Amino acid sequence: HYAVLRPSLADLLSTMTRGAQIITPKDAAYLVLLAGIGPGDRVAEAGSGSGALTTVLAYAVGPAGHVASFDRRPEALHLARQNVERGGLAGRVSFHERDVLANGIAGTGYDAVALDLPEPWEVLPSVRAALGNGGRVVTYSPTYNQLERTVRSLRELRFDEVRSLELLERPLHVGEGGTRPAFEMLGHTGFLTVARKVD
Repeated sequence: HYAVLRPSLADLLSTMTRGAQIITPKDAAYLVLLAGIGPGDRVAEAGSGSGALTTVLAYAVGPAGHVASFDRRPEALHLARQNVERGGLAGRVSFHERDVLANGIAGTGYDAVALDLPEPWEVLPSVRAALGNGGRVVTYSPTYNQLERTVRSLRELRFDEVRSLELLERPLHVGEGGTRPAFEMLGHTGFLTVARKVD
């Protein structure tokens, strides 16, 4: 017996074609929550990668919202576009070949900006200019050194409500009278930092 079912967002992420390492679902989902992203929002993303976060952002902004995704690598943009199209979300996303380290984030009035870059602190001045008042930036950094430099830059640029965190995911083995945590877990993937622009 087989059934054809509509895939969930988690299904789309787990089966998408990957080039660059993706932001995991646990981090992507919480990034959306931290940034306060919802239906109708305008969001910029720097570092399209394989399009996993792009897909989550497009899902979150809904049909009335828009995601502008920037990457300097044409091959990354091509793959991200394919993955977003596969999820049926292409109408919510525009892809732009742009080196944001050299040229900054294009556009203004964004509700949120997500950065998945090796040196996010280099882009933060342009992020501040691109965000609307009250808008949030969320960065994803795999190492402590990146995290420290990013937070220092956010403070120097007078962003408010700066905080950082890490999420760990541990499954549970559930059995009557024998429920316990699994031995394996999805541990360190990256650090999320969120900050808000308040003029």
